[in-house]
Amino acid sequence: MNNKRGTFPPNERLSWKRHIDLLFLKGTSFVAFPLKVIYLPVDKDDSDAHVSMLVSVSKKKLKHAVDRNYIKRRVRESYRLQKHDLIRLYSEKNKKLLLAFLYLDYTKSSFEKIDRAMAKVIHTLQTKQT
Repeated sequence: MNNKRGTFPPNERLSWKRHIDLLFLKGTSFVAFPLKVIYLPVDKDDSDAHVSMLVSVSKKKLKHAVDRNYIKRRVRESYRLQKHDLIRLYSEKNKKLLLAFLYLDYTKSSFEKIDRAMAKVIHTLQTKQT
């Protein structure tokens, strides 16, 4: 599936419990503050997305749901704007990448800070590609 419009369709959201459990059990992680990234390249299965992601913001870090939702929206938007090279890389290899973004900061970060961290994440994932 070639996603040129810059959308974030539901099939790119990591929601299968089996995949989430596998990601947290066998995945590799690194930090690009304020994001911790857990990733796991796997063989492509029947779903049509080459990269699937989820965002998690701990209730211990940000107490109010409105703040957690704010951060999740910002992380998803930053990912949506920068995901194309990563998707192209994994589609050429016919692999699938499972991604989890965990928010580490105790305060709400600006979109610019999250966007810079996301750029580091995408660059790191491209250099660590398998």
